[in-house]
Parts: sequence; C-alpha cells; structure tokens
Amino acid sequence: MHRTVSSYIIAARRTALGRVGGLHRNRRIDALAAPVITAALEDCGLPPERVDDVIIGNATHGGNPARLVALASGLPETTGAMTLDRQCASGLDAIVTACRNVADGEADVIVAGGVESLSTAPWRIAKPKSLYQLPHFIGVEPTMIDEAEEPHQFEASEELSQRLNIARDQQDAWALKSHLKAETAREQRRFVGEIVPLRTSPEEARDQSATTGASPEDFSDQPLLLPPEGRLTPANTSAMHDGAAMAVVVSDAVWEELGRPPALRLVASVSKGVAHDNEAGAPMEAMRKLYDRLEGFNPKDIGLVELSETSAAQAIAFTSSLGLEEDLINPNGGAVVRGHPLAAAGAVLVIRLFSRMVRQREEKRLQYGVATLGAIGGIGVAALFESI
Repeated sequence: MHRTVSSYIIAARRTALGRVGGLHRNRRIDALAAPVITAALEDCGLPPERVDDVIIGNATHGGNPARLVALASGLPETTGAMTLDRQCASGLDAIVTACRNVADGEADVIVAGGVESLSTAPWRIAKPKSLYQLPHFIGVEPTMIDEAEEPHQFEASEELSQRLNIARDQQDAWALKSHLKAETAREQRRFVGEIVPLRTSPEEARDQSATTGASPEDFSDQPLLLPPEGRLTPANTSAMHDGAAMAVVVSDAVWEELGRPPALRLVASVSKGVAHDNEAGAPMEAMRKLYDRLEGFNPKDIGLVELSETSAAQAIAFTSSLGLEEDLINPNGGAVVRGHPLAAAGAVLVIRLFSRMVRQREEKRLQYGVATLGAIGGIGVAALFESI
C-alpha cells in the first residue's frame, strides 16, 4: 500500500574543495565520496545496511558512478544507486529527489549528494566529421547545435555585468568581502563538523582557494578574462574545483526511531530554463518561480540564501534584482572564494544550509533557507528548506 510520509535531512557532510590539479589531484570520485558518506552515516548513527538507495549528481564520469561510490562506501550490494546529471545543479537535484522519494514512501533511508573530480575525470573526445579531420577534446559545457548561440559561463556573466552596468570595482569589492566572510567563518570554526578531512593534514580541513589575508590590491592587479572591455577577472569569478558533498535523508519512522534529531525538511523546489543570452540570470528566474509557488509564504521569512555564483557580478545582480539584504547571501563566503565543484556545487549549498540552520543552531534561529544556482546550459534551480 502506498504511504505518505515526511522526509528529513539528518546529517550532511562534505570534503574541502580543491583546485583542479590541486588538493584532490589523484583522487577519483569514489575516493572523494566514500569517506563523506561514512562520516555522515556515523553522525546520525545509522549502519550502512539501513541505506535503501544512493542518489548522486555527477557530470563528468559517465555511466552510473553512484553504484561505484555506494560499493566503495561499504554499502551492501543490495543498495540501489542512481546518478543524475543536470550539470551544476545535479547535486541539489539528487538531494531534492531523495527527499521526494522518501516522502512518497519509496524508501526509508537515502544517501544523496554530488561528487566531481575534474582532476581525474575521463577525457571526452569528439569523433571527426570526416577522415580528413582530427578528433578534438570536448569541454565541460554541453555542445549545442550552434555553439555560437551557447555563451560560455563567464561570457554570460560579462554580458550581465555590462547590461546592468555592474562596475569592475563593485565586483572586486563583493569578492573581497566574500573572502573576508570566509576568513571570519574559519576563525570562528564554522566549518568544523562540516568538512571531512580525507587525511590528517591542515589543508584537508579547509577549502583550498579560501586564502587568508585578502586585500584590495589582490583584486585590482588581476588580468581581465575577456579583454579589452571586460570586467571579470580570475579573482571575482568562481573556478572549477573538485569535491564531494553528501546528505542522509530519512523517513518519519526512522526520524522517530532516532529520537527526532534536529533536521532540515524540504518545503518546495523549482527549476526554470532561460534564453541562451540570459544564462547568468537563471538563478534569479528560479527564485521568482519559487516565490510564485509559495502561496501565503512571506519571502522575508527566508533568513539565509546559499548561492553558488559563477561570478561576483551574478551575485550582485541576484541580490539587487530580488531586493534581498546582502547579509543574507553566502554569509560564510560563496563560490568566488571556495570554488565551484560542478555537479557537487548544489549539494555543497545544502550542506552549508545544514551547518548554519541545524548543526550550529545560532542564537537567532534560522527557520527557512534557500539553496540556488544556475546550471550550465541556462537552467536555474532553487530549493527552500525548513529547520525542524
């Protein structure tokens, strides 16, 4: 008989994020994800045999890497496994799908999240159109029928900054403030209990690109990504990174069995496609659609927004266009600081929400938080969570 239950995120962990060819340069996705799954299950006191399914977002490995990750994590061979690919939004999609599957009574315990290792991902090579042409490597971004119509993520942010007249110094100031937020968060140990060090070493406990002692000069001296008229630089944009982020989602029955631990609960989620020339605006459009879905809900009740921004320009446009308070956005630093781990990026946002809203239980209780980002190809995804 079909039964309707609620679902709860009761544990959430991630690795430190590493530059491509950096911290995780020799780690495959199973080596990244397995220790995180083990730690998350230990956090909530569930043995591996209780896991019914594993749902993981990944955009570069191919096949069904969720099965590889499940087995590497010591889960039973009887555990199901599914991989999702909506590019950058894959990890968030995986967690939302797990919440819905548990709420629909399809499972009692699901591990869900995202993992990406661009450092060790297989190379993709396009077959030449004729015998007289050489094969060529295929990049991360999806190829459209007319590649000229599909803007690169930085070109899309550059177009947004030009259209909205977001000056270079505004973008640098936002990025600098984001670095300072992350530095303060690290000093206050806000990432303790969130990041799983994969070996005993200080660099394994912090995001590799989140350097200390950032100053305005570090940003003003950066070269332009799109000269001569561009405004984006390596310092005010987010670079691709390696990393894994996983959450444990359980049913009402398991939540009760475990003594009703503090948790996150999914309230609503949306996705929204945008025109090819508005790719950088996808998160804003997703947020507007989310607001429309929430009849009777006051958006001012949202106390936290975790955005995996492509650039400072996108974050500035997101904040101003939606009329949000700047302090609500990425209070511990955003993707321009820690990097953007492609399919794991959305899952990292949920782990960040869990840390602020559940693990740390700050004096001012944060009841509602949003995870949102734009996926390569022009799709925005947003999910609203409630702390329980």
